[in-house]
Amino acid sequence: MDTIHMQPSVTAYTALELVNAALAEGKARGVAVSAAVVDPGMNLIAFAKADGATAHSAETSRRKANTAASTRRATGWMGTDLDPALALGTGLALTNIRGGVPIRFDDTHAGGLGIAGGTPVQDAEVAGAALARVGAQKVSPA
Repeated sequence: MDTIHMQPSVTAYTALELVNAALAEGKARGVAVSAAVVDPGMNLIAFAKADGATAHSAETSRRKANTAASTRRATGWMGTDLDPALALGTGLALTNIRGGVPIRFDDTHAGGLGIAGGTPVQDAEVAGAALARVGAQKVSPA
């Protein structure tokens, strides 16, 4: 029987690169975003809020990152029957709003990236572009 489990995680350096890439993508698109990166256990590794980003986008980006890390899927895939139950059942730690993506390198799950500040479609586009900028695997949209 195994006694320990080793979980790969995005490095702090790569997490900061992802946050910087997301802020740059948001700026290029005219959207002030907040960006959060968490490890697979939903522990925050890096976060930044662009100048002019809405106050609530900080928390929303974290919840999107948590959801993508936990489910290993881009946010926005759940039907209306699971959407409110997910938020309520997790004490509002998770959300189904688009803009969260799992972080993968070489088919290895390494965490979640959450973007908030634009529309859900804009947030998802910024997240995908940030992954591409750092060489992470492309994620199928929700």
